[in-house]
Amino acid sequence: MKKLVVLSGSGISAESGLKTFRDMGGLWEQYDVTEVASPEAWERDPELVLRFYNERRRQLLQSEPNAGHRALADLEAYFDVEVITQNVDDLHERAGSSKVLHLHGEIRKARSTGDEDLVYDIEGAELNLGDNCEKGHQLRPHVVWFGEAVPAIAEAAGKVQQADLFAVVGTSLAVYPAAGLIHYAREDIPFFLVDPKTPPPRHDQKVHFIQEKAGTGVPKMKELLIQNYTR
Repeated sequence: MKKLVVLSGSGISAESGLKTFRDMGGLWEQYDVTEVASPEAWERDPELVLRFYNERRRQLLQSEPNAGHRALADLEAYFDVEVITQNVDDLHERAGSSKVLHLHGEIRKARSTGDEDLVYDIEGAELNLGDNCEKGHQLRPHVVWFGEAVPAIAEAAGKVQQADLFAVVGTSLAVYPAAGLIHYAREDIPFFLVDPKTPPPRHDQKVHFIQEKAGTGVPKMKELLIQNYTR
């Protein structure tokens, strides 16, 4: 069974109604988004940061996976599928994808500020001041903030290197280090790109470019993959 590695971005979640930072115009209420999604913001006003993520979590709980998420999950019947996502939501998992690596963390989880190995599922939408880990430390959102390192990037690069097929869905490839993952894919493997605007990122490799949103483009990619790469 061939290994299909998929890098997904905010475009696939936007079709489920989740606002991206760009959709917010860089602002949340009157705040610059970087001012509520950074270590400095946490130090300055943790209650504000928690309120921002509680609102995003409530929005997620009202959203459902779309046809793009479901098509990727369907491909597990034909390929060894590994999803590497820049998204902090759980829509890939809820659609049925079984191997999902979150580069930027998971919004429905909380992490201890005193011991980063202590990670907990959040029941419902709320994480508030006074919600502590078992060691008594305040919990913070289990996400990668602006200015923080991306711990999972090395693992993601290793997965891309092992790919027999590689796809990029719903990302402008503008956010690093995630955008640099495409350079770890072998040049001799099929490369699919599903995005309404993004041009092919590598001219030294044949790119199957599907210039559509994920909800329609990924099902088309699914059919092409099944027809051409399962023999």
